[in-house]
Amino acid sequence: MRRIRKKFDQWTAGILDVPEDIAQDIPRLIMIGNVRLQIENHRGVLHFSEERLLLTLSRGSLEILGSNLSIRTIMAEEVLVEGVIRELKYIP
Repeated sequence: MRRIRKKFDQWTAGILDVPEDIAQDIPRLIMIGNVRLQIENHRGVLHFSEERLLLTLSRGSLEILGSNLSIRTIMAEEVLVEGVIRELKYIP
């Protein structure tokens, strides 16, 4: 059933000319060097400190490790993080 749903989402995205990340509700990460990270399609912040940020995604969570991390912008579905980013971990 999951495979059929994925095919349907891909087909819908193609027909409607919608990016797959929006149609399938998956996160989009845009990283500039190791100092800036933009995450779209998140579901909320679970933990935040200067060394660690944990975000809820539609399927799992994303852990960002680094130093001097700060959240520059946070909106309903987008977060902009700045600081020295050392590691990204996807947790299913």
